[in-house]
Amino acid sequence: MPRGDGRLNHHLDSEQPGPQDACGVFGVWAPKEEVAKLTYFGLYALQHRGQEAAGMAVSDGSGVVVYKDVGLVAQVFDEPTLASLRGQVAIGHTRYSTTGGSTWENAQPTIRSSSSGTTIALAHNGNLVNTAELTRELAGTSLDSDGATSDTALVTMLLASHPDLSVEAAALEVLPKLRGAFSFVFMDETTLYAARDPHGVRPLVLGRLERGWVVASETAALDIVGASVVREVEPGELLAIDVEGLRSFRFATPEPKGCIFEYVYIARPDATIAGRNVYATRVEIGRRLAEEHPVDADLVIGVPESGIPAAIGYAEASGIPYGSGLMKNPYVGRTFIQPSQTLRQLGIRLKLNPLRENVRGKRLVVVDDSIVRGNTQRAIVRMLREAGALEVHVRISSPPVNWPCFYGIDFATRAELLANGLDNEGIRRSIGADTLGYVSVDGLIAATEQPKSRLCRACFDGEYPIDLPAENLIGKHVLEGVGRRVAVKPGAGKPAEPVSTAALAASLGVSTTPNRP
Repeated sequence: MPRGDGRLNHHLDSEQPGPQDACGVFGVWAPKEEVAKLTYFGLYALQHRGQEAAGMAVSDGSGVVVYKDVGLVAQVFDEPTLASLRGQVAIGHTRYSTTGGSTWENAQPTIRSSSSGTTIALAHNGNLVNTAELTRELAGTSLDSDGATSDTALVTMLLASHPDLSVEAAALEVLPKLRGAFSFVFMDETTLYAARDPHGVRPLVLGRLERGWVVASETAALDIVGASVVREVEPGELLAIDVEGLRSFRFATPEPKGCIFEYVYIARPDATIAGRNVYATRVEIGRRLAEEHPVDADLVIGVPESGIPAAIGYAEASGIPYGSGLMKNPYVGRTFIQPSQTLRQLGIRLKLNPLRENVRGKRLVVVDDSIVRGNTQRAIVRMLREAGALEVHVRISSPPVNWPCFYGIDFATRAELLANGLDNEGIRRSIGADTLGYVSVDGLIAATEQPKSRLCRACFDGEYPIDLPAENLIGKHVLEGVGRRVAVKPGAGKPAEPVSTAALAASLGVSTTPNRP
């Protein structure tokens, strides 16, 4: 049964859980380059954003071909496949692994032909919150939304549902109607498009090749293909790139609310978001952690990989030596995005192993990026004690994750979030640490060097910047809130009684009003 618990509402049949994506996207327009190979390398640089499936669409000007499958980028594509995908424009996608099924159908890009003969392929990073409303709009067209298993497929259908308009004009009709977080790359036979939601929740950057253009989720993907960074795609902006050059359109007034968790965990440390380097941000978070939660210890270690920069910052500010205490198996994926609880727990042991000689007899400060369910930290503390650590002091480079994300990150249901219902001491006991300290929200914001008003912090403070439609959260029946249920009961032969977003938010104890400066 669907619940307002942060599980991403991709499936249009509200009786069934759907695929839950938060991914990496890449697009290139370069008539004189091997665009499939450029896309392959771009996706390789974005592999950390999604490890379940990969795909690309390529056009030679006469038709669009999509190739996608379950697996890592290097598993899905090989030399013969890439050699066969010839063209001048391409888009690519790496799918984030969540509780959704690992099936070919859930891989992207999605593709749809319009009645005018144009073919549209689209890849998406984010999550829409008004799919029910959009589905009703599609019902009035010649296209059947029953085939749409995700909001990505739905948007592709909407773009194809305007036979009398160009793709460019159709996008300017469709994009203002979307609610939620989206960074799109899409294409037709001749043109590359990119669009970012008015809040700019998920990152998207524009780059320049010597003979073409590139768009990608992160600057690291531009670097790997030799593209220079031009700028970020602005919130509320649509770009179109073809033989005529680059065109920019504003489809909505920008109200920036970039995801603060990109700085903490999601983005690569060599990425730059809103002008701020991610690695430098994580080091600064560590410094602030040391100031806010000092402790006497012998060694500071970081949990690979995203905990290491913060551990370095903690060591610098505290004067405690930094060293290696955990070795990571580079061939095991991120446990945060494994598709089941069982695999998460197994994956922690597969991924990390203590350096016994370094930790034996030491009082350790262990710096990690976040605590979601607590499985990782519980296993790490246990492993370090078994390896001979005298004390284990856990420091977290983000505040407690108290609230689900509706904008593209599948943390967990609210009931699964360890910080929901447990205070700091309760969490400390749960993971078995000697002490526990989180960086404050203010400390994290200061480390990003971004104004508080330009950041989405909903997972930490419950202030959701994008309105959450009640019908989308509760499906047909029930939304589980904080210790209670808010039900919508349909009458005999009558539509369900509507619930206002304000009332829904009040029942959950959260705010859905965008934060103002």
